[in-house]
Amino acid sequence: MSFKVVIPARYGSSRLPGKPLLEIAGKPMFAHVYARACESAAEEVLIATDDERIASAARAIGAEVVMTSPLHPSGTDRLQEVVAKKGWADEVIVVNVQGDEPLIPPSVIDQVARNLMLSKTADIATLAEPLQDAAQLFNPNIVKLVRDIHGHALYFSRAPMPWARDIFAHDKSRLPVSNLYLRHLGVYAYRVGFLHAYVSWPPAEIELLESLEQLRALYNGVRIHVDMAAVELPPGVDTPEDLERVRAILAGASS
Repeated sequence: MSFKVVIPARYGSSRLPGKPLLEIAGKPMFAHVYARACESAAEEVLIATDDERIASAARAIGAEVVMTSPLHPSGTDRLQEVVAKKGWADEVIVVNVQGDEPLIPPSVIDQVARNLMLSKTADIATLAEPLQDAAQLFNPNIVKLVRDIHGHALYFSRAPMPWARDIFAHDKSRLPVSNLYLRHLGVYAYRVGFLHAYVSWPPAEIELLESLEQLRALYNGVRIHVDMAAVELPPGVDTPEDLERVRAILAGASS
């Protein structure tokens, strides 16, 4: 299995400024992500950043850094700049591992790369897991998705879907069907050729409305393969509360 990993690490964050550099168990957050990516089967792991502070910290741990523009409208656009600068061939598979996922299991990175490698019809692969309760279904911060019979995504949304018309008319406190309602996990594998095509397309209206960049791909007819995650993917760090939770987990692991 041959693939590469790119870890986007932006300094700007409305809730956690300088998030990639925040200390967790004696190391900056992105360093934990980098270490886990290096434990995967990837042949190359890069840090992509628009900030020299992050770049310096990454070089200090021996990571290769690619500097990117601060003006990219999406993470996918940033990833395309990296693959263009590296000159990777269209058939190369790249896994995008977010810089705020310090607990990501290396096996998840391998799984999404393998799924795309085995797919003959998809240009993107990603993962999902079953929703646990109705509160998750109605939470707009949790992205839901629906798949077809072949495991390809039909749609992603922040809204509850599929909508159980008759049941939800009088009861929204439970999931009407088990294992049908899915939560999207934000780890992606792409073919480089797709990334070059993606940046040539204008943002789709549904993408802008939902603030979900994968909808640009669906709008343009790209197939996205969605598999169920083989292992649990711990939540990333989006809030100060998340940060403290992860600090406690990793402090316990190192003690």
